[in-house]
Amino acid sequence: MSDSLSALLLGIIEGLTEFLPVSSTGHLLVAQYWLGQRSDFFNIVIQAGAILAITLVFRLRLWSLATGLREAEHRDYAMKVAVAFLVTALVGLPVRLAGWELPDTVTPIAWALVIGGIWMLVAEHFAEKRGDGTDVTWTVAVAVGLAQVVAGVFPGTSRSAATIFIAMLLGLSRRSAAAEFAFIVGIPTMFAASGYAFLELVLKDGVGGENWLDVGIAFTAAAVTGFLVVKWLLGYIKAHRFTGFAIYRIAFGIALLLWLPAGD
Repeated sequence: MSDSLSALLLGIIEGLTEFLPVSSTGHLLVAQYWLGQRSDFFNIVIQAGAILAITLVFRLRLWSLATGLREAEHRDYAMKVAVAFLVTALVGLPVRLAGWELPDTVTPIAWALVIGGIWMLVAEHFAEKRGDGTDVTWTVAVAVGLAQVVAGVFPGTSRSAATIFIAMLLGLSRRSAAAEFAFIVGIPTMFAASGYAFLELVLKDGVGGENWLDVGIAFTAAAVTGFLVVKWLLGYIKAHRFTGFAIYRIAFGIALLLWLPAGD
């Protein structure tokens, strides 16, 4: 398989899995097992493609928030997005600097997939008993910020799964409202995380020797695929539960434990 074709496939996989609650890390681990390992720079760039995708999906919502800060409703929502991001930054940066993160290897990722799938089933069951909540409380904002840190420490958890389901469990029980808040909080978070990782990479190793054609192909594939996936997901969850994603996670995690060598 050519390098350009593998770059295309990796970009598509990133776009497909970054925002679904199924763990992009686990899927890229399997994909790179077959398609070959890529550089840290390559992985940062394809995530940047996913960030571009979600920014485009929510461009009108972001614009209305930015231009409507004089309205109490918009100002309150924007402040809670900011608080969630600040919680992630203030807690997550020391955690990252301390090196508190499990390795991107099969066993911890597989267990995170299985446990996360069970968590999704339990959380959605109890969230549905709370009615159709649409208000983002300060508790939800802080909890979403902390959930992003947890997802960063435990690869395979899935940032979208951790944030959406903690929001639902704490009162933002309407699936579409929880997903919107989680995704919007994810925009500055992912921008900051990718920017920080890129700066670390440049200062440490530089970015020489990259195949820029492959990088461009993967970035574009991740952006286009991510855009389509988020648009589909936001429509799907208006009338469907997350049960299918939870079952898929559990099955995928078990398959990883049985299939790939634990050291990979």
